Amino acid sequence: MFVYSVITSIIISIVLEIYLYYNFKKFIQNKYILLGNVLLWLLVLGNFGYNLIFFDRNVGQTQTTMWATGLFMLFGFPRIILVLFFLVQDIFRGFGWLFNRATNHQTKEDSYLPSRRKFVMISGLTVASIPFFSLIYGMTLGKYNFKVIKKKLAYQRLPKSFDGFKILHITDIHSGSLDNREKIEYAIDLINQQDFDILLFTGDIVNNFHWEMDKWYDVFSKIKQAPHGNFAVLGNHDYGEYSDWKTEEEKQDNFEKIKAIFPKIGMKLLLNENRFIVKNNEKIALIGVQNWGTRFKKLGDIDLAANYVNFDDFKIVMSHDPSHWNEILKNHPKHFDLTLSGHTHGMQLGIEVPKIGLRWSPAQYVYPQWAGFYDFEGKIINVNRGFGYHFYPGRVGVWPEITLIELKSV
Repeated sequence: MFVYSVITSIIISIVLEIYLYYNFKKFIQNKYILLGNVLLWLLVLGNFGYNLIFFDRNVGQTQTTMWATGLFMLFGFPRIILVLFFLVQDIFRGFGWLFNRATNHQTKEDSYLPSRRKFVMISGLTVASIPFFSLIYGMTLGKYNFKVIKKKLAYQRLPKSFDGFKILHITDIHSGSLDNREKIEYAIDLINQQDFDILLFTGDIVNNFHWEMDKWYDVFSKIKQAPHGNFAVLGNHDYGEYSDWKTEEEKQDNFEKIKAIFPKIGMKLLLNENRFIVKNNEKIALIGVQNWGTRFKKLGDIDLAANYVNFDDFKIVMSHDPSHWNEILKNHPKHFDLTLSGHTHGMQLGIEVPKIGLRWSPAQYVYPQWAGFYDFEGKIINVNRGFGYHFYPGRVGVWPEITLIELKSV
């Protein structure tokens, strides 16, 4: 079924390319430019289709498959825009022709149609250039355009001793996708420059395999140890679900080695369990659950993880998928004050202009909480936009994030 879907998509893309070719042909006289443009798209399309159809789940995502996706988006998105421009014009033209036929109204169409078509083409090319150059930036510089987002959160339930307590939140490293050691070292330095009391990582250390982290141990082990510890939970990619394993034992071995990554980089992994953080004889609860998502594995057991934690305790939950908060945690009777998640990456594509309140991403049509902070009756979630990237080898408008949260007691 998947192969048929890919082949169908390729056929549709070729049909649309023929439609674009005949529209461009009216204004571009050089046949080599026309044919070169078509050939380039066929090569990109063929490379993308080949990588999808013959994707080896035993190897997983590689730089080749990611760049095949990136190039498909780079040349495909502008084509969609151009098709829409020409299609809208042809629809209006068709209605005009029908009207003229119905009213016996004759127009000298040839006298104005070329100039109108030229205007449409230039307008379409101008608009199409926006995603084209944005995607180029995203694949070169945007994916490592790390942002430190600082946020103060006030709680009446927070013990006074924890007033000013700072949490460094990172998520979704996806070490198998990373390709620039210098940029990652810069990001680690950026983390270490922050003043924080605890560091919390909320899953997806790899894409699928334990060995993806092998060349990055020396980099991530440089993350400084916070006074109250560095903790982590697992994400959906950390269970080895995206491969066809020869045996269940092989899959389990990969999983055990993924869990063993965390102590090597100075993090304590929480698997449906909790820890109490103590200051001046006052405490808050840190709760770490395994992955729970509406579309992915449901191994997270919040009741088990919150065992021995009382309603009156101030609670921080680490749960990779924000759908867990939306479906269960925000209405849970134990009252979880702050939940930290990741997973969505903001789909690595969107527009965010905080000064004017503009926020949009395709992610919002899948996840009600897709990036940033959300409040439900005093229970807050932060959906971190992620440290790394996956599938598309870039980021446009939704930048890699390091979050520094300061808790305030009111």
